[in-house]
Amino acid sequence: MSTRGTDLALAGRAATEPAAPVRYLARQPILDLRGRMHGYELLFRSGPENSFDGEGEHATRTMIDNTVVFGVRKLAGGFPAFVNCTAESLTRDLVEALPPSMSVLEILEDIEPTPGILAACRRLKTEGFRIALDDFVYRPELEPLLQIADYIKIDFKATSAASRRDSRSRLGDFRGALLAEKVETREEYDQARSEGFSLFQGYYFCEPTMMAQRNIPANHVIHLQLLEILDERPLNLRLVSELVKRDPSLTYRLLRLVNSAAVGMRQEVSSIQAALLAIGDDLFRRIAILAIASEMNAGQPDEILRMAFVRARFCELSSSGSWLDGIEQYLVGLLSMLPAMLQSRMDEAIADLPLRAPLREALLGVPTPARYPLTWLEFQEHGDWERCDGWAREHDLDSERLTSNFTEAVVWADDIISSVL
Repeated sequence: MSTRGTDLALAGRAATEPAAPVRYLARQPILDLRGRMHGYELLFRSGPENSFDGEGEHATRTMIDNTVVFGVRKLAGGFPAFVNCTAESLTRDLVEALPPSMSVLEILEDIEPTPGILAACRRLKTEGFRIALDDFVYRPELEPLLQIADYIKIDFKATSAASRRDSRSRLGDFRGALLAEKVETREEYDQARSEGFSLFQGYYFCEPTMMAQRNIPANHVIHLQLLEILDERPLNLRLVSELVKRDPSLTYRLLRLVNSAAVGMRQEVSSIQAALLAIGDDLFRRIAILAIASEMNAGQPDEILRMAFVRARFCELSSSGSWLDGIEQYLVGLLSMLPAMLQSRMDEAIADLPLRAPLREALLGVPTPARYPLTWLEFQEHGDWERCDGWAREHDLDSERLTSNFTEAVVWADDIISSVL
């Protein structure tokens, strides 16, 4: 997905100026046919401008120095990181800063396959990098690149079924993976799958598949009851324990989380009561909500759960310094993924939760202050920098701080995922 502006367009010469912090970062999931994570496309931008001015090359070098080299493994959760590359970045060795085994270099559609570009791509392949042809539309001059490409990415929004069929018919003996990007609905996913694509980039997996008169499973009723009493202060330990014990899988997940390295407990605990006494109400709430979310997401792509964790932590972090309550913001971020987890409408999913009116409205899409951080994050997830900028200006939000919160939330969520899956 070649989002323009200063999305990781790895351009320019070796950096000589001092580096400045990256201000905008997003990542977009790439899933396989079974809904499993295959990788992430990382999207970067150095500042609030929508395009490079004379400082564009420096901004890109700064991004590499401060973000890609620093944390590509963490930002991609250990999965392959797809990064946009310009001709300059390929021929002037800027991409050498990336870890080859984890990086997929996306050759932008406007790059001409000159002898220099082809030589650079072949050399990078021997070093362990993988090559993707971005926004692919067949042209005869691309044949040399097709011979070394590992992925072909086709924009599902910008192409017709006929043009995609024509491109695929010209691929010959290409043995790499076909990746459909900008797949946003289940219908588009089904169409892409029927056309022979095996990888999919977009948020189609977040769209509920509605079924008539669908009842929420019994164990999820327990989960929703738990969410209700977890908002009480102080916690009713007896009632929490009784409900958790009704779901052995939830009990296991909760204790596994409490004892995980991410929580930092010095001694293991083996009961709900002991966990609550050891870590206190607030941390117990967060961990219990994570465990409940993990159970509710059973049978759905793991990326839904990962997004819920990122959103929860991001909204909690973004409440700092404001009148927003951190625990409530944590809940808003996590519950925003309920429709995808439960495959139901949001109004049905939260109908029995005793949420305060502002939180209920926020989850239903009403632009209340309680929804300001989540709305910014939704724009950011799609790499929609212009709307991020507009929302931040309109509501007096600090975009640089929000981006820092997002990066921290991504690392936290990826660390905790291993404790609950």
